[in-house]
Amino acid sequence: MLDVQDYLKIFIGIIAILNPLGALPMYLSLTADHSEQDKKQVAMTAAKAASVILLVTLFFGEFILSFFGISVNSFRVGGGILILLMAISMLNAQTSGAKSTEAERLEAAKKSSIAVVPLAMPMLAGPGAISSVILYANRADGWLHSLIISAEIILVGILLAILMRLSGKIANRLGQTGMNIITRVMGLILAAIAIEFISLGLKGIFPVLAG
Repeated sequence: MLDVQDYLKIFIGIIAILNPLGALPMYLSLTADHSEQDKKQVAMTAAKAASVILLVTLFFGEFILSFFGISVNSFRVGGGILILLMAISMLNAQTSGAKSTEAERLEAAKKSSIAVVPLAMPMLAGPGAISSVILYANRADGWLHSLIISAEIILVGILLAILMRLSGKIANRLGQTGMNIITRVMGLILAAIAIEFISLGLKGIFPVLAG
């Protein structure tokens, strides 16, 4: 089990990589023709789906790595690089292609139900978030560690639902500039997390670096 400070860093890291404020413009665009009731339903469904995806990843991520014969340290390096690329996009106030491509966004605009795809997956619980949860799960052993991270994922899910339901007011209050600033701050935090993942992975693969 980790320290309280470590679990706080994990919580902030999950928020940063999901970047709920960065997903608001897409949510507003895709639900522009929806009624207020439908918008609330989409927000709740997307938040629940993203939480479920991350919870499943938390408990079965290690099994997936074992199945494919991937070491945790190799995954740390690969996941860290992926997260770093996402962070660079966020620092430029752009949507990373690792979250969703332009083709996926255009296809989503034609769908009647967009809560699970593309909002929950891959916009929120995308490859970067899934990689992070698997790596966080391997930071310590024991059911209490998994329980704490599960609670953090659920809290993030609740936050996602609240932010999307208040998306119109938030967008009007912050404006595009304000949302871009927050996205860049989240990108900076994400870049630091990515470097930490990569360095831990490299030390595990090349023990001489830890000396």
